[in-house]
Amino acid sequence: ATTALAIMAFLAGGHVPGEGPYGRHLPRGLAWLMSQQQENGQLVGRDGGHGPMYSHGIATLMLAEISGMVDTAQAAACRDCLRRAVKLIVDAQNHPKPPEHDGGWRYQPTSGDSDLSVSAWQLLALRAAKDIGCDVPAENIDRAVAYLKRLHVKHDGGFGYMVGHGSTITRAGTGITALEVCGEHRTVETLAAARMILSRPLVRTEHYFFYGAYYCTIGMYKVGGAEWQQSREALYRIILDLQNPAGFWTPEDGTERQAGKVYSTALSVLALAIEYGYLPIYQR
Repeated sequence: ATTALAIMAFLAGGHVPGEGPYGRHLPRGLAWLMSQQQENGQLVGRDGGHGPMYSHGIATLMLAEISGMVDTAQAAACRDCLRRAVKLIVDAQNHPKPPEHDGGWRYQPTSGDSDLSVSAWQLLALRAAKDIGCDVPAENIDRAVAYLKRLHVKHDGGFGYMVGHGSTITRAGTGITALEVCGEHRTVETLAAARMILSRPLVRTEHYFFYGAYYCTIGMYKVGGAEWQQSREALYRIILDLQNPAGFWTPEDGTERQAGKVYSTALSVLALAIEYGYLPIYQR
């Protein structure tokens, strides 16, 4: 997951494989990541015990974003790796689950429940893959959207981790981003969550701060309009204020400390580069 986030951060900053100062690093990172794919198509990594679907969703998203940029030596392998990864996501969603969890994903491909966080990464991956021509049935996207809408918390506008759970600012940004990439633009749910973020701005003591900074910035950018203009400066400023003079970000909160500074730096760059528009999944 960290390797995939780092590669996407380079891409979001305008760097591509085979060109410029980082041209040789991106193909090497991609090759290593593809070498981790298992027989069942799963991309597995060290993910802090939260289950392999986190790494898998993030890695699949990266493969979909980079597949059109790699040279012929890696292109076929990248597409095949992506195809197998997408199939596993679809199969995991189709695993039997109770009605309240239908359409989502959880930590394992065979999980019988679902949550917002894992589901958002799988949905970003599926949308990115579908946009470049991978076989992703529309029904699977529709079921995922329906699941996310069941997580919407009406009394404050945010999103819960599971059905019936309370909301947080980080979850609000996650829900907005996941729905917006599926074409749910400025809907009742996304606008309500945007108002929640405006009324309770992200603070550095937020649990999973960098995760939240990533999702809130991308989500508010995708909502656009006055909501983005009102939140833009505060979101950028809180991220920039935490940057080390040497250029990196270090997670200080216990919820993210084990993830390390490559994780936090990659998420920060992805948030700050949102208006560059280099990666299709982050475009409006």
